[in-house]
Amino acid sequence: MNLECDQEFLLAAINQTMPFGKYKGRKLLELPEPYLVWFHQQGFPSGKLGEQLGLMYEVKLNGLENMLRPLLRTERK
Repeated sequence: MNLECDQEFLLAAINQTMPFGKYKGRKLLELPEPYLVWFHQQGFPSGKLGEQLGLMYEVKLNGLENMLRPLLRTERK
């Protein structure tokens, strides 16, 4: 992957909406850290969503959430 692909993947991941579970409808960046830790321990789902959740786990683990928060897209209603 090149830098542009990495940036696009990061933007897509932080703005992805959780499609199921207790936090359905929340952006992945807004998921609570304990929820991501639980996924890390249990195993992330396969595919793109699992990769995105893994990335959000790393973001939170490394304290980067506040730096990325301005990149969240707001939904217009």
